[in-house]
Amino acid sequence: MINYLKINKKGFTLVETLVSVAIFVMVSVAIYSGFVSILKTMNIIRAKGLITNIANEQFEIARNLSYQNVGTVNGIPSGILPQSQTIERDNKTFLIETVIRNIDDLFDGTFDGTPKDISPADMKMIEVTVSCVSCNFILTPISFTTKIAPKNLETLSTNGALVVRVFNASGLPVSGANVKIINNNIIPKVDLNDKTDINGTLTIVDAIPSVGGYQIIITKDGYSTDRTYTPNESNPNPVKPDITVVTGQISQVSFTIDQTSKINISSINNSCVVVPNFDFNISGSKLLGTNPNIYKYNELLATNNLGKITLPDVEWDTYLISGNDLTYDIIGTNPLLSLGVNPNIEQDMEIITAPKNGRRFLVVVRDQSTGLPVTDATVNLSNSSGYLKSIITNEGFLNQTDWSGGSGQESFVDESMFFDSDNNIDNNLLVGDLSLRKVFGNYITNGYITSSTFDIGAISNFKQVIWSPGSQSVEAGETSVRIQLATNNDNATWNFIGPDGTSDSYYTYQNQNINIIHSGDRYIRYRLYLSTDNQLFTPIISDISITYSSSCIPPGQVSFSALSTGLYMVSVEKEGYQTISKEINITNNWAKEEITISK
Repeated sequence: MINYLKINKKGFTLVETLVSVAIFVMVSVAIYSGFVSILKTMNIIRAKGLITNIANEQFEIARNLSYQNVGTVNGIPSGILPQSQTIERDNKTFLIETVIRNIDDLFDGTFDGTPKDISPADMKMIEVTVSCVSCNFILTPISFTTKIAPKNLETLSTNGALVVRVFNASGLPVSGANVKIINNNIIPKVDLNDKTDINGTLTIVDAIPSVGGYQIIITKDGYSTDRTYTPNESNPNPVKPDITVVTGQISQVSFTIDQTSKINISSINNSCVVVPNFDFNISGSKLLGTNPNIYKYNELLATNNLGKITLPDVEWDTYLISGNDLTYDIIGTNPLLSLGVNPNIEQDMEIITAPKNGRRFLVVVRDQSTGLPVTDATVNLSNSSGYLKSIITNEGFLNQTDWSGGSGQESFVDESMFFDSDNNIDNNLLVGDLSLRKVFGNYITNGYITSSTFDIGAISNFKQVIWSPGSQSVEAGETSVRIQLATNNDNATWNFIGPDGTSDSYYTYQNQNINIIHSGDRYIRYRLYLSTDNQLFTPIISDISITYSSSCIPPGQVSFSALSTGLYMVSVEKEGYQTISKEINITNNWAKEEITISK
């Protein structure tokens, strides 16, 4: 008889195996990370040791030179040491930057003190900055400084001093600004790079005299640039010419730089519709030269096919926008045409345009005390030939003057079409006019027409509904012209109502205020009702307008177009303000006038 022994063997489950593997991986990763961290630390320590040795080597080289040769090539003081060089150590590349300055010691007075030191170059300060440019880890450059004094007594200096001060837009000192000094008119030539100290100052002692020879350029990462200029044909009279250094004198010059900003510019019309590829000019107010004026920033630019352009690294200044587009005129900007840009900001600006239509005159109305644009001010323009037009600031308008294209148009694209009617309105009896339809010699007693959809392009506040002629035939009846409005934000829900907010009321007279129930909507339609009490007469409509305000209406700005040349009188009036009138002469295709009003 055979006995079978049952052996009970217990193994690892899948979960136990996965947990064990996970623990092993975690421990291994921790050990590896620690090992990598130790290696990195050792590499950093090794690199810092190499940097220290390199700096000591440079100091020893300087100390073993004759004193007159302790200086940098094209530097002040001039010498034989390079301002910048690279060397190899331990298979690593290191960048060495050397700055040497003359030091005016306080012990025997200073060049700008009392008593005045007539030999201010008492000793030389050497600053060596070493950085590892090929290390595969981040290592901050390390600077080392020492001083070297001459063995003999000082001699009388025949040179001068150059003091460079750098401030920001608030008048505070800018430390660490890069100062580049160039002078090719002296021997040896100067091509020096240095930095301002904590007080925003760089003092160059014992600079060789030179008349208008020292060109200075101030830069700093993320900041604007300021500099001196050599007079030439393109800039004969620089505002800040190159600096003169005179024997025994101090030449001081100040510069202003600050963090740059960004301007996002978009071109649209007053219905917020994008206007692509709009050409314009933008110029700052800072001058590089006078007689003639040469602006520091003056560029011809264009928005892209999305109507946008971004200007990075823009210096703080006040910028003016002007158009040079062949198809569109500027009818305003938001904010105003003069755009003040502060340091280190991002500024949006909208250029509002309209198709060219003869000579155009733009009026900007500002409050005298605040300088801000004035809303709801009436701007009147007139001339001796009978021209008279009034526009209210911060108001746009929708307008239709022709209905001959017929019905069937949902959106207001073709300006001669409309949405629908009851076929009792005649849109072809008179060119561009509407009237009741005539049947067998008599006019139908009533009819209506519904406009296409006007898209304002943004949330809007609708103000007044206007039509012309305002006066109708007495025989047709006092309310022969009636209008209802419908607005929404979905371009689908159309409930026509009148001034009391119900479907039982109508706008029946000129310049009637639109019910505020429509405020905050984007899309609008009108429905025009015509009726007559005497079928021998009909009301006639030649023009319908709706005024509104929105974010795409340029603030405090109005535009008059299709003007002839000649003298005009422009006046601005607003309740609570004094009325201002000016005579202007229209000669160019585009003109602008700023009018300031006060209470």
